[in-house]
Order: sequence, then structure tokens, then C-alpha cells
Amino acid sequence: MRLAIIDCGTNTFNLLIADLYENKEGFNVVHNEKKSVKLGEGGLTYGKIAPMPFQRGLEVFESFVKIARQMEVQSIKAFATSAIRSSTNGPDFVKSVYKKTGVMIQVINGDTEAQYIYKGVNLALDQFASSALIMDIGGGSTEFIIAQNNKVVWKRSFDLGAARLLEILKPANPLTTEQKTNLIQIFDDLLTPLTEKMEELKIDTLIGCSGSFESVSDMILHFKDAKSSSKAPVVLLSNNDFEIVYNQLLNSTEAERRNMAGLVHFRVDTIVFAILFINYIKNLFGINQMYYSSYSLKEGVLADIMIQNIAV
Repeated sequence: MRLAIIDCGTNTFNLLIADLYENKEGFNVVHNEKKSVKLGEGGLTYGKIAPMPFQRGLEVFESFVKIARQMEVQSIKAFATSAIRSSTNGPDFVKSVYKKTGVMIQVINGDTEAQYIYKGVNLALDQFASSALIMDIGGGSTEFIIAQNNKVVWKRSFDLGAARLLEILKPANPLTTEQKTNLIQIFDDLLTPLTEKMEELKIDTLIGCSGSFESVSDMILHFKDAKSSSKAPVVLLSNNDFEIVYNQLLNSTEAERRNMAGLVHFRVDTIVFAILFINYIKNLFGINQMYYSSYSLKEGVLADIMIQNIAV
């Protein structure tokens, strides 16, 4: 059976089309793309999707549904995360999508989002042989999942997405020392539940997934001239390679970032927040091993369908 999954994130909408094997123990991806929508632009701090992002989101969603139907999918499953679930007009967006396409978006809470992310990462890594902290930096929120022995032992969603921080802090270009200090203080204040759990479990492996980690991985692959490896579901991000990208981005201007190989244009404005966030987590918890997983929420939905035999 051919299935389409549309992940309506805060910064990007993602489309995955896959053929499921008859025994539902595997899948073959036949189409995978993402488009920038920036739903949080100009409205996220006010709890509302502004008119232009609202329209952009509708147009991208319609284009994805058109592609899915042209590719003769049997079912389309759509999910929405932080921007839509936290906006007063999020239900209006869902209704507008349904009216135009006949596809109903399922708005999931942070806990469900984190669970899907874990299932997607677990699918990429087959299984967790040891403990790991999973980090997914979205536009509106960041999900943390702690996994041990192939199961989730703790998970939490925090309103610390890169686009949300951009709207709140209104950064200089490049970031000032004061803004960097303020950002670290925000992390210190809001991440206490994660810090307490990590101190208890002593985990030193970080698995990052989705947009920002993808850009970090792509930048590393470009300067190492290893683009042929960019399609791998899991990529090791060595401490030295990460440090090179971190230093390259930390004090860069937007104009400089637009010319950096491996950095897609729609992350130019948020990547500095993301790289500071990753470095903060890395230093705070003494991370020794870091990986990028290209599998995340939408692959987690596929895993759920295959493992639990959910009707599609």
C-alpha cells in the first residue's frame, strides 16, 4: 500500500510518500520533500498565525496533497505540531485545509510528538544498545526524549523552538554577547526538569534529528567533501567537526550564512539559535558522542503503522 504523511511543522512542512510492505515490517520511500512555510513569522509570540504565513501554509499543504494524489496514494495522514496547536487560529487553519483538500490534520500534543520522534529515530538506529538523549529542535518547540534499552524512560516538549526564540529575542546580526547570555539564561530557567533527569541517569550520547541537526550534518559533509554520505539515516557528528561548524556560525552575519555550503536558505535566520542550543546541551551534560538521525516524526508515524498495524 502507498501512504503519504504530511508533517506540518512551524518552520517547514514535510511530505513523505512510502510504499508499505504487505507484512507491514518495512517500507520504501518513493518521495520525500520539505518546503519552508514559517508559520510563526510575525505572530508566534502573540499566539496567532499571521495572514501571510497562514496562506503560505495552505498553499504548501495543497501542493503536497496534489503530489500525493498524482502518485496514487491510498491514504494521506497529516499531523500538526507547535505553531498550529498553540495558536488561537490553529483550528481555523485545520478547517481551511479540510475544506480545500478533504484531508483532516491531526493536531498532536508535545508528548505525542516526542513519542513519534522516538519511534522514528529508533527505526533509523534499529534499536538502542545503550542510553541516549534525543533532541529535536523545531520551529515552535524542542522535544527531548531519553531512551534506555530500546524504550522511552522520559520525554518532554519545551517551548524553545528556533523560530519562537527568533520572534522573542529579535536578535542583532550577528548576535551580541548580551543576547547570547540571555539565551543561555532562558535555557537554564526552562530546562530544569531535563537537567534533573539527566543528572540522575548520566547519559553522554546525543541523537539530534530534523531541521537544525540536518543543516549541521550537511555543512560538515560539505566541508569534508562527503556529500555522497548525506542520504545515510544516521550520521556521526564528531566533536571536532561540530566545533568547526559551531565556530563558523557563532559570530556570522546573515549575509555570510547565506553563502555557507550545506545551509539551506530558510534556516539562515534560525541556525545560530539552534547551534547555541546544541552546544549548550553538549557542554551541560558532557556529551561525548553525537549523531544526526534523518528519521524523525513522519518516520515514527510509519513505524507506528507497521508495528501496531494501525488502520490507514
